[in-house]
Amino acid sequence: MFEKLKEKLGGFKKALGTVIDTKEKEAIKTEPAKVESVKVETVKAGIKTDPSTQVTGSQVGEVGEIRKTPEPAPPKAPEKFGIFDKIKAAVFEQEFIIEESSVKDILWELEMALLESDVALPVAEKIVESIKSELVGTRRKIGSDTGKIVEDALKKAIIKVISVDYFDFDEFIKKANKPVSIVFVGVNGTGKTTTVAKMAERFKSQNYSVVIAAGDTFRAGAIEQIDRHAEALGIKIIKHQEGSDPAAIIYDAIQFAKAKHKDIVLADTAGRMHININLMDQLKKICRVNNPDLIIFVDEAIAGNDAVERAKLFNSAVPFSGSILTKADADSKGGAAISISYTTGKPILFLGVGQTYKDLVKFEPRWLIARLFE
Repeated sequence: MFEKLKEKLGGFKKALGTVIDTKEKEAIKTEPAKVESVKVETVKAGIKTDPSTQVTGSQVGEVGEIRKTPEPAPPKAPEKFGIFDKIKAAVFEQEFIIEESSVKDILWELEMALLESDVALPVAEKIVESIKSELVGTRRKIGSDTGKIVEDALKKAIIKVISVDYFDFDEFIKKANKPVSIVFVGVNGTGKTTTVAKMAERFKSQNYSVVIAAGDTFRAGAIEQIDRHAEALGIKIIKHQEGSDPAAIIYDAIQFAKAKHKDIVLADTAGRMHININLMDQLKKICRVNNPDLIIFVDEAIAGNDAVERAKLFNSAVPFSGSILTKADADSKGGAAISISYTTGKPILFLGVGQTYKDLVKFEPRWLIARLFE
């Protein structure tokens, strides 16, 4: 999952780490270490010192003012480190500044790599800008872990774009008034009906009672498909004749759930393209009549930028609560998972990662970060 994106991010991390290492070496060469005060017991230029004599100087090896301490301090145990250890410590306390000119080319390569991984252009620009602000002009200590510096900047940038309007789905369901009605929307052939079944299985495993509304009365065989899922899961389904009004079917399912004290109503709907005005008007009617608690947009992770554009158009027509991306296990690029939240302002809720009912993963920003940098 997301192998190509992981590879691109790993390449950027290595390249930028090399740039920072180079800047560090330049800083060591051009800015000699400064040791403010070092106690010594030695002979310099024929002058013998004793433990009460202190030598100070602005550079290593320089003998400045030599003064006798009026009242010698009690003898101390020998110091653990010698003078060369102190010089080394002083070098590693130095800092250097990462300049924009040093990372400009690398950041451009990162933006191209993100675009090749199907990350939407505004999102790629946002990530690059975030990394730039995190690194450029900042002071870094010589000797710090450059790999960690770059990785932390990458993680922060990606977290910013995928954590938009995040909310805890399970906590929402737990606290919401019952029954909770959820309508699933999206284009044809993206796995919407199967996703409804997966969500039903998930709720059932959490001890919620579930009702399914067969709201896809447009596609031939759609009612039979969702009916088979309901039968396999042992879940009540509300269905009408093919061609019936889906708004009425979903309304009946909600009323049934209220009468029978069911917890969740999951409403399937016909897949439709955003350019199909009649079906989009039908979808608006479904939501207007039933006022669902949640509207969830479903699309394929492997659709990349197409999924992102469709999500934007659906969200403008019927504002949804969040997204579910199917076939994420087959998505090597990861662009849709990175981009949809930022472009729609709505969170990704789940990822479909297989063919069985249990192959549904709750999406957490930290989960994705762990996948990309494991």
